[in-house]
Amino acid sequence: MKLKHASLHGSLLTLSLTLSAIVNAGVLSEQQTASPWFTDAQSNIEQKLLQKNTNRAKNVILFVGDGMGISTLTAARILQAQKKGELGEESLLSFESFPFSALVKTYNVDAQTPDSAGTMTAMASGIKTDKGVIGLDEDANYSDCNSAKGNDVVTALELAEISGLSTGVISTARITHATPAATYAKSANRNWEDISDMDGVENKEKCEDIASQLINFESNLESRYPGIDVNGIDVVMGGGRRHFLPKDAQFNLEKSVTDDPEGDRNDGRHLINEWQAQYEQGRFLTNQADFDALDTDVSEPVFALFNESHMQYEANRGEDIGGEPSLSEMTQKAIEVLRNNDKGFFLTVESGRIDHGHHAGNAYNALEDTIELSKAVQLAIESTNPEDTLILVTADHSHVMTMAGYPKRGNPILGKVISVGETEPELAEDGTPYTTLGYANGLGFMDLADQSNADEGYDHADTHGIHIGRADLTLVDTTAPGFHQEATVPLGSETHAGEDITLHAKGPGAHLAQGVMEQSNVFHIIQQALGLNK
Repeated sequence: MKLKHASLHGSLLTLSLTLSAIVNAGVLSEQQTASPWFTDAQSNIEQKLLQKNTNRAKNVILFVGDGMGISTLTAARILQAQKKGELGEESLLSFESFPFSALVKTYNVDAQTPDSAGTMTAMASGIKTDKGVIGLDEDANYSDCNSAKGNDVVTALELAEISGLSTGVISTARITHATPAATYAKSANRNWEDISDMDGVENKEKCEDIASQLINFESNLESRYPGIDVNGIDVVMGGGRRHFLPKDAQFNLEKSVTDDPEGDRNDGRHLINEWQAQYEQGRFLTNQADFDALDTDVSEPVFALFNESHMQYEANRGEDIGGEPSLSEMTQKAIEVLRNNDKGFFLTVESGRIDHGHHAGNAYNALEDTIELSKAVQLAIESTNPEDTLILVTADHSHVMTMAGYPKRGNPILGKVISVGETEPELAEDGTPYTTLGYANGLGFMDLADQSNADEGYDHADTHGIHIGRADLTLVDTTAPGFHQEATVPLGSETHAGEDITLHAKGPGAHLAQGVMEQSNVFHIIQQALGLNK
């Protein structure tokens, strides 16, 4: 009870005196208390007592690692350190040192194991909803345009706009994909990324495709809430050009693409031109050169679409024809643009391809993109003031990747299991080695060697079939980028998982990230920190 009622200084003093008394009494030996494990833990606790910040936040940055479950965090932190020659287990990703964290329940209203549409809607809007719908509450019906009207919900990004803050959305996936789209769009089907995706949909004239909603964000928001005046999203960066261009090769923006249309739209609309007409001083970017030339001291809006579909995995980003910036580079420049507004900003950053690496059954790419997310978070920490900027790092859901066996400490996380005291891989009952990382379902084993694009696995599976059962990995380099882990249940794509994910928080209001919470609480932490809608 002393700690509960004492001042902070008194709390630390009491803690220190208590430990000293225990040591002096001989309960804890000097050898034990001198151990780095002991002293590091004691220091960590003392730091946490000093890190509660109840100030109002000026800025909030929400990082979402799509599919970044707890096993992904563990494996990524080990890989990050092992790439530096360290054992790995003692390592931390940048955000894992944040003073506050929580476990987050991810289920959708109608689904035990969720999808990104329902989960990101919960984080962006403060309400749980059904699988597959974006920006709508649970009363809306999936794929039913008639049910969307009147069931739309307001998002944190929209509230930030209304409050005069600058706003931004970044993703390494298509910017119209479920997670980024949930910050700005309302759709009864997450797959309606452009009008061509709505062919055959009944009453489709009552629904606006997601790409069009992004371009019309400002006017849509002002018509939804008469009397407000906003200036639109200030920074948009990601992939997905195809949803903004007509299905006509003459409008291709990738110079090497000359035969097939880059665009998908079958309504003839050129949404990039429409955006430029609205924001005449706005900067539209398509490649690394454009990105490098961006003047971040200018407050005019930025719209960047770096790929026809999703951006590259971090591991094969250098193979992109026009060149693409990394997630950390995009985060850095977005912050530089957004902080031109003295009122503050709200930025959402998604590492979308963690999810895609897992779906392809390729842990290598999922972990490399997780490490890149950690770098992006570190840059955000270095580019903002911890006294006025709340940084939240979380996931929308997890995946069915697991760590198994009894590998010794420091064993390559992508390698085969070698037990404590041994030098050769452990053999399973079938007489063959097995890996630490594996999947409960998916495409199964593939040895694509140095192929760093996880999605090549789908083509391989189409040609050679899904690998059912065990493979002899004796002569296989399981640490190679193109190795796809074995899977127990054969499926055309690995699936999400339903267990809790983590939320890490640093800055004003971070102390609200505690315990086990519903995913919709993330919105309310943001709202409370920024004082939105007060």
